Amino acid sequence: MATRFDLDQKKQEIQKNNDLMAQEDFWNDQKKAQKIIKENNSLKDLVDQHTKLYETTLDLLASVTELQSSLDEDMKELVEEEYVQYDQDYALFEVRVLLSGPYDDHNAILEIHPGAGGTEAMDWAGMLYRMYTRFAERKGYHLDVLDYQPGEEAGVKSVSMRVSGNMAYGYLKAENGVHRLVRISPFDSNARRHTSFASVEIMPEFEDDLEIEIEDKDLDVITMRSSGAGGQHINKTDSAVRMTHKPTGITVFSQSQRSQLQNRETCLNMLKSKLLQLKIREQEQRASEIKGEVKANEWGSQIRSYVFAPYTMVKDLRTGYEVGNVQSVMDGDIEGFIDSYLRSQL
Repeated sequence: MATRFDLDQKKQEIQKNNDLMAQEDFWNDQKKAQKIIKENNSLKDLVDQHTKLYETTLDLLASVTELQSSLDEDMKELVEEEYVQYDQDYALFEVRVLLSGPYDDHNAILEIHPGAGGTEAMDWAGMLYRMYTRFAERKGYHLDVLDYQPGEEAGVKSVSMRVSGNMAYGYLKAENGVHRLVRISPFDSNARRHTSFASVEIMPEFEDDLEIEIEDKDLDVITMRSSGAGGQHINKTDSAVRMTHKPTGITVFSQSQRSQLQNRETCLNMLKSKLLQLKIREQEQRASEIKGEVKANEWGSQIRSYVFAPYTMVKDLRTGYEVGNVQSVMDGDIEGFIDSYLRSQL
């Protein structure tokens, strides 16, 4: 952990931000000011956690030293309880330190797309949508559905949503990839086993902190009436926006906001995120070519298998982490997978 956490550097960053916040013109740019405050609060929280753990370590060492001379049973039980709590707090601190990437503190854009297989795959995409909705509820995150295309019989053709909350992208980036389902199909009259795939794409949401320029001439913007659940205003105004970036062919859609202007801004932010992801992939591809590595295409990059039959198991293929309680996972209990992935990046 010493190579990942530099306490002195964190304190210097806090002091630098404090100096900026003390300047008279600090609030002239409100978005920039709020970003600095958010960053500073996060740094302070991290330093406070470190300080608390350090003080607890000293207290535990003192208690152990005292126990060696007194062998007090009541005190021994108390120290054991304190150590269990300390161990849990330290594990949480480790994960928090791991969430120190440049975009980890951003909100996340989460998209789910079914693979080939028609109704089976769309139903699986719908199940994943429910899983991430439950995960967001467990974490206290806020969800905004940006686009939802229901399947003809079941599930979804595609769904895109914004996940807002502390370190939303930092946690959810572990979910990026292809998810595989094996089960007895409820749509097969012969009750045969089927394998279905769905891709999950996670991107950090950007606002004004991303320096990617998009020219108006490169955009094809279509406005339309919103559809689906969304309140009394739905279908009364042409507020939904579909935006296509002509040079790359990337298309985004938003109908979650009440005004066309707000949906346009949401689309621009999503487009910036997708263009950044494209740049990152291109850089990774070039690095792989230099190293002589051969990578499977994204659709083949399975990260996790969910087996409902003939046995029950969910296994992450990157880390080997697995659990037997499939239902708990589908109810949003995926933090074990996220934690194991983050630790594997050390």
